[in-house]
Amino acid sequence: MNTIAGLCGYITVIAFAVYTLFCFTVFKRKDKDKQNRIFVRQRICIFVMHFVCHALLYMIDYDVAVIIMYAVQVVLFLCCIHIYQIIYKGLSKLVLNNMIMLIMISFVMMERIKAEYAIRQMFMFEVGMAACLLVPFIIKKFKYFEILGWHYAVVGILFLAIVFVFGVEKHGAKNWIRVGGVLIQPLEFVKIIYVFFIAAVLSKAANFKKVVIISTVAAVHVLILVLEKDLGGALIYFFTYLIVLVIATGNLWYLLAGIAGGASASVVAYKLFAHVRKRVTAWKDPWSVIDNAGYQVAQSLFAIASGGWFGLGLGRGLPGIIPVVESDFIFAAIAEELGGVFVICILLVYISCFIMVVNISMKMTNTFYKLTAAGLGVMFIFQVFVAVGGVIKFIPSTGVTLPLISYGGSSVISTVLMFSIIQGMYVLNKSEVDKNDIIREAVLKEAGIGGQRGKNK
Repeated sequence: MNTIAGLCGYITVIAFAVYTLFCFTVFKRKDKDKQNRIFVRQRICIFVMHFVCHALLYMIDYDVAVIIMYAVQVVLFLCCIHIYQIIYKGLSKLVLNNMIMLIMISFVMMERIKAEYAIRQMFMFEVGMAACLLVPFIIKKFKYFEILGWHYAVVGILFLAIVFVFGVEKHGAKNWIRVGGVLIQPLEFVKIIYVFFIAAVLSKAANFKKVVIISTVAAVHVLILVLEKDLGGALIYFFTYLIVLVIATGNLWYLLAGIAGGASASVVAYKLFAHVRKRVTAWKDPWSVIDNAGYQVAQSLFAIASGGWFGLGLGRGLPGIIPVVESDFIFAAIAEELGGVFVICILLVYISCFIMVVNISMKMTNTFYKLTAAGLGVMFIFQVFVAVGGVIKFIPSTGVTLPLISYGGSSVISTVLMFSIIQGMYVLNKSEVDKNDIIREAVLKEAGIGGQRGKNK
């Protein structure tokens, strides 16, 4: 049995490594047929990994429920692929494959930790998929979204501030509200509105006076999150605004000023808030406070170290001893049981998603579209950085979820929506390029040189 489990573990790691390699080699292929063959191979890797992981989970207790969960998830993945390809004509198959790969890893790890988590995660993914049906309609009306810049700010601030009235405290942060027995994090949904806000207002010509006003309103979002003790969310909002501001204005001095201001604000927060000092102490030396504030970080480091390059094997680690492992520290649980190579591949998949979004942003001619794509991409990859950085003690832990992998309904739904908007913008950009090509061909034909392009091909 140990031999079979070990072999399955190596198959999983190899399949994921091959999948990750395809994420980058596909950019070298210009031929659509060759690209499509790579995407098919990626999906084969996903389903192979999914099957092998469930075989390992089944061998732990020989529970029939594992087989049922496996079958339901296969149907869910197939429906996701089919629905996306219908409603997003000409979508980015790489982004779609990456989304399925990440949520598949989430399902497997949730089952490993607690079956109830996996069931809820599957339900929330289905809700996100249902919401993505509305995105193509929204994208078609996207040009009207550009004029609603300050409206987004008002809505976003109100949604963030609602926790001061109806908020529920969880894990030390009061950033949840209870709706019908379900806990929801408003900040997860405001993230998208917030990107729309900064993209809309910065897409107009912005002089220094306007930048000061816009920065003040953006700072209100960040300040609310700080008061809610959600330091990770505040950091993500702040950094996203800063990068989009630099992209919109081309002024690197804003970046330097933002970094200086952020550093100063961090010092002030350290002086004013006890929970900030507690987390910094746990980051600097978790071993000195291992019985208290440093316990979570210390156990995370133990788990990562014990996993090595290829992991202990799915079901053979001790993720339960890490507090809040299903959400904030899921990266450590994966590293322990599936290994360092596996989590490196996860990071590379995230990076390939970011590269694709940056590519979409660069090709956009409309400034609002360009800044929206850039903002969503920066927010996504910086959340990955903050989540992983806290787990590996690179930065103080801030309780940020790992997109699509960590347990959490609000996070899963908002990330699926974010991916759907990116897909919609990819399709929009592609249709604009095709339209421009048609116009160019018509102009060339009118000029009597229309056949030259075909001959050159």
